[in-house]
Amino acid sequence: MKKTLFLVMDMMNDLVAEDGFNARTYGAQVKERDVLARTKAAIAAARAAGGQVGFVRVGFSPDYREAPEASPIFSGARKNGIFKLGTPGTEVHPEIAPAPQDFDIVKHRVSPFYATSLEAILRANKIERIVMCGVSTNGVVHSGAREAHDRDFEVVILEDCCAGASPDEHEHAIACLGRYGAIVDSAEFDWSA
Repeated sequence: MKKTLFLVMDMMNDLVAEDGFNARTYGAQVKERDVLARTKAAIAAARAAGGQVGFVRVGFSPDYREAPEASPIFSGARKNGIFKLGTPGTEVHPEIAPAPQDFDIVKHRVSPFYATSLEAILRANKIERIVMCGVSTNGVVHSGAREAHDRDFEVVILEDCCAGASPDEHEHAIACLGRYGAIVDSAEFDWSA
């Protein structure tokens, strides 16, 4: 098996929980697409094959000192009081809760690479392939796939473990992502390859 890290990105309560802040958009799409159950199965398959798992979470200090005021995305977080580290909203959804050996990567921007520990984790563990999924498809997944590609990693995106704020948003993002990696169904991906 290639040295693989399965990155589960931004599947936090503020974004994906049925009672979370984004329940009507991302939460609804996650439920409709059965993303959490599929991601849980993919995590189990990755571990069974000897892959490592990392969870990426977006979060800020309570005073939002890391949040750029000019950002259309993160100024909304500040205004609505979401994505505060140390609150239940920034915890990974309990259905796919991390295990003690999993990596916890906290980010302050859309990209899972920018100013995070991800690159150091990848290099230290001699990772060759990054399998990824997350919410949103056109945000963290798009950014992560492009940056992983440009860092010379093999990229695999588990399409059925991703969601956008709407079906159209997800589909448009997936249509572009095939340039940067393989788009596969989680049940069909061979983790042992």
